[in-house]
Amino acid sequence: MTVHATALRRFEIQSGLGEVRHRIEAACAAAGRSVDDVTLVVVTKTFPASDVELLHELGCLDVAENRDQEARQKVESLAAIRSSLRWHMIGQLQRNKARSVAGWADVVESVDRLDLADALSASAVSRQRTIDVLIQVSLDPDPLEGRGGIRRADVGPVAEAVSALPGLRLSGVMGVAPHPGDPNDAFALLREAASAVQLVRVEARTISAGMSGDLEQAIAHGATQVRIGGAILGKRAHVG
Repeated sequence: MTVHATALRRFEIQSGLGEVRHRIEAACAAAGRSVDDVTLVVVTKTFPASDVELLHELGCLDVAENRDQEARQKVESLAAIRSSLRWHMIGQLQRNKARSVAGWADVVESVDRLDLADALSASAVSRQRTIDVLIQVSLDPDPLEGRGGIRRADVGPVAEAVSALPGLRLSGVMGVAPHPGDPNDAFALLREAASAVQLVRVEARTISAGMSGDLEQAIAHGATQVRIGGAILGKRAHVG
């Protein structure tokens, strides 16, 4: 990328960041919350490592990926700033990818099965790491085939099991509001699930909810982190 192209891309990302941060500030004010209570996680899937580097320069230290191979390549290419970034895995994860993901992810937000949690635990222990994990909760009226997330009725028992696994730190819940549907209803359900997890581990206060189209509703219902991609990074060619 030329110097001019890099400067232009930096301006694009900085502009998107400014708009999203303004929305977060306004949503926090409307909810009577401190803006410091909400972490911005930038979804960098399909965008190049150079964008992650620019985000780092602009003070965004939490980034999210949904594919193991793409994430590993980015983490390796950004080794010089690895220690100051916090990498989130937000995609559905197969058990056979657990060992690889445990090598780069600081947070796995998509834990929705005990066999996956077991595999992540074993992989984290073997790598002498501690990984923060979120229980992904289904917010669909009826569970849909191919959509991640456990049933809300199962949140408590799953939280109990996950909290006992070595190498993992149960940190809260994650959810995606269904479309069509009212995100307010969905995020109210997620907040109830978060309360169930906190009965198991009081420190598990993370509520990961809200994307570009519904971050305001998520913050109104207690989200402590929002996952934003397109509103910051726009639309660009996919990473190869």
